[in-house]
Amino acid sequence: MAPSLLHPPSQLSPAAALELSQQAPALLQSSPSTVSSSPLGAIFSASESPELWIKYENLLLSCLRTGDDLAAQQCLERLAARFGEDNERIMAFRGLVKEADAQHPGKLEAVLKDYEEILKENDTNIPITKRRVALLRSMGRVSEAVSALVQLLDFSPTDAEGWSELADLYLSQGMYPQAIYALEEVVILAPNAWNIHARLGEMQYMAATASGAGGSSYQKHMAESLKRFSRSIELCDDYLRGYYGLKLVTARLLKESGKPAKQNDEGGLRLPDTSTIERLNELATAKLSEIVRHSTAGDRGWRGYDEVEVAAARELLSEDASAASRIER
Repeated sequence: MAPSLLHPPSQLSPAAALELSQQAPALLQSSPSTVSSSPLGAIFSASESPELWIKYENLLLSCLRTGDDLAAQQCLERLAARFGEDNERIMAFRGLVKEADAQHPGKLEAVLKDYEEILKENDTNIPITKRRVALLRSMGRVSEAVSALVQLLDFSPTDAEGWSELADLYLSQGMYPQAIYALEEVVILAPNAWNIHARLGEMQYMAATASGAGGSSYQKHMAESLKRFSRSIELCDDYLRGYYGLKLVTARLLKESGKPAKQNDEGGLRLPDTSTIERLNELATAKLSEIVRHSTAGDRGWRGYDEVEVAAARELLSEDASAASRIER
């Protein structure tokens, strides 16, 4: 399915982002350069629609990703003409364009200073706060980015995007308990987000398999990981990452099936019995095989999967089959 300018381009592949950015000349030429926001002015000027501004925003982001700074600047000027320079989103977009134009660290420091000056006047400017966090992270100043995010979440505790970014920052530093806590906040805010449940399962698995983890801590994290992956595929029965994680966890648990599954000291979840784990493993294997087969063949209804994830699933199934054949011999 071709990428659309009505959907955020942040998760698009480079090829898809390039395809979108190549639409810039046609869209900019066919769309009015200015649109009046007043009822009287609208009589004599081109009509506007919410979709137009969504397209401009997404086109701006795609053009920045592909290096088309001129088209990105044109999109920004049209957005600024419609919503004003004091609009918080416009401020953030202008800062983003400056970041993309920066040729050396000194320019980035200047952009960072601009963000701090804006926040001195209004410390609740969430788009600018998030741009500052992203810039600090890109500059390798992770501790400052974490502090800024914590401050943001103090006055905006229901910001799921902020909690998710905080979890990712903690994870990048190997701080698994903090990362898990932050992502659990996202689950509270979006309880039916199957991708977040799967991501939490991945974090729990990483915490369980990290060096130094063992005993009751290992049992706790593996049980939580199994729970999260199971919930993920319950919410979306064709979610590849959910089945991949479920296969990974159950395969590891089955290899350790000779070890006693004792209750952890904190009174948390207990791992299910071996027969249940085997059934979950078989379910994950069957579904992953189905996804890989249909996606590789390009069958209708199976074309939305990421090629890298499909390749990883194929490799996992191959490793499992090889291990099974060695056991039989």
